[in-house]
Amino acid sequence: MTNDLHTTLLQRIDEPAARYASLDRYYRGEQPLAFLAPEARIALGDRFGRIASNLCRLAVTSIAERLRVTGFDGVAVWPDWLRNDLDQLAPVAHREALLLGSSYVVVWADAVGRPQVSVESAHQMSVVRDPGTRQLVAACKRWTTDTTTEATVFEADKITRLRANNTGATTAGFATVEVLDNPLGVVPVVRLANTDRIIDPHPHRRHGTSEIDDLVPLVDALNKILADMMVGSEYFARPRRWATGVELVDEPVLDDEGNPVLDDDGEPVTEEVNPYPEGNRMMLSEAAEAKFGQLDASGLAGYETAVKVLLEQIMAVSALPAHYVGITAANPASADAMRAAEAALTARAESKQALFGRSWEQVARLIIAVRDNIDPADVEARVQWADPSTRSIAQEADAITKLYAAGLLPADYALKRLGYTDTEIVEIRAARRIEALDNAGTDLTALVP
Repeated sequence: MTNDLHTTLLQRIDEPAARYASLDRYYRGEQPLAFLAPEARIALGDRFGRIASNLCRLAVTSIAERLRVTGFDGVAVWPDWLRNDLDQLAPVAHREALLLGSSYVVVWADAVGRPQVSVESAHQMSVVRDPGTRQLVAACKRWTTDTTTEATVFEADKITRLRANNTGATTAGFATVEVLDNPLGVVPVVRLANTDRIIDPHPHRRHGTSEIDDLVPLVDALNKILADMMVGSEYFARPRRWATGVELVDEPVLDDEGNPVLDDDGEPVTEEVNPYPEGNRMMLSEAAEAKFGQLDASGLAGYETAVKVLLEQIMAVSALPAHYVGITAANPASADAMRAAEAALTARAESKQALFGRSWEQVARLIIAVRDNIDPADVEARVQWADPSTRSIAQEADAITKLYAAGLLPADYALKRLGYTDTEIVEIRAARRIEALDNAGTDLTALVP
């Protein structure tokens, strides 16, 4: 049986399901075409395919690719980080949080007692917070197997495993399978919340804010203009031919099986059609009075203007630079010009680093608590991020070399600024020592007694 807390957690998993499904469609570029009149839908029928400029995915990935955790200060957590593949899974957590508003990280112990970290989707998890302290009180993950629905409830003092013997269970039909003690004393779940508000009154954003919330109507409008342009190119931009003094041709109407359709008197039903199929490059007529001509094609410049207006609005809302959305100049931009154009996007990425940094620091505390069997509150951890700005390797190396030459940076810190990991720095230092000994002509074997 599930208690009230379990029921609340299971219900909260289902609350944003419709919203998440809509966001997923926009991220994949599979959203339905908006702003299309019902009459136009009837006229187009199934002759018009889906068209979508997937700027929603670009808005998410352009920020996520600038969020790279490079290490932690104060704790030796990096080996466990790499062993749990978080160097590859942390970007996934960032993309999930940027798209859906939340993603989750669960920290527990594996079969041999080592820290085990898993990145979880908001589709499968929910949390309950203390309204006074805003700290996690409980969390739940629910998933489906081939024959059952499984759920795990995480609390500060225990972990409860639930199971329902069917695949459609949402909140009912669960039975307790196992209850484990939680020696950590805190909920071993960390939420990466993408929000810039302490309390967002909007009911849909209680689960976090998506980076594409403000883009959705603009992208819908852009796709509508692109669809109109495609229809216009078919019906107006291509020159249309006309002919006078030419008799139409009667052709029998055929059924689905290719047989002539008969009327009530048993006579074949016919229809008048254009004697010149659309693919014919030349039209001939024996009638002396026949005349042929061509209508002027309509230009598509108006659509281009509308697309540019919408792209400017999208750039303003999403902080995407012009060269990200396909607006380029004849001459390639310099590195400094591109860096300046991406300043707003870089600033947004830096704000996400500050936002998600607290969550990753809590993950590091939990990893150390599981590994060393200590209280997470006694662990001090500070996350390190890669520079989110775009800078060429030459520019970066030149700036750091000058700081090192001026004595403002030690060698180890300069190497770290260049992007080398702690392990690579140790290897570089060892290689430099060996090289120095070789240059000095020192025989290392003579030093061995």
